[in-house]
Amino acid sequence: MRIGELSERTGTPRRLLRYYEEQSLIVSDRAANGYREYDESSVDRVLQVRGLLDAGLPTRIIKQILPCLDKPRVIHFPDATPEMLATLERERDRMTERIRCLTRNRDAVAEYLAVVRTGRAPDTAARAASGR
Repeated sequence: MRIGELSERTGTPRRLLRYYEEQSLIVSDRAANGYREYDESSVDRVLQVRGLLDAGLPTRIIKQILPCLDKPRVIHFPDATPEMLATLERERDRMTERIRCLTRNRDAVAEYLAVVRTGRAPDTAARAASGR
């Protein structure tokens, strides 16, 4: 498939796909006319890369763990170095903190919406929003 189709199927702008290729996160072949050609597995790979980026992993770490990914959400890492494990543990902990922060923010927005929509005090609105 060409870059336009990969872009449409993954919801990823062409510019980002080119960047992923520059960073060796995805690969393409070149057709005789010079167009990039991607195989079907590129769809899953792009979705993996986007998911890891959305989780907060930097591209340098994604590049290191991509060879260990067989399919989305399955990681095989038989020969991980202690340094790589420490790096991944730090990234995991950083993601956990981000999740806590996002959860607090989501809850605050939900409470605000409940108050605005119902015109009730925050504690009453929160109970109404949770169905209690």
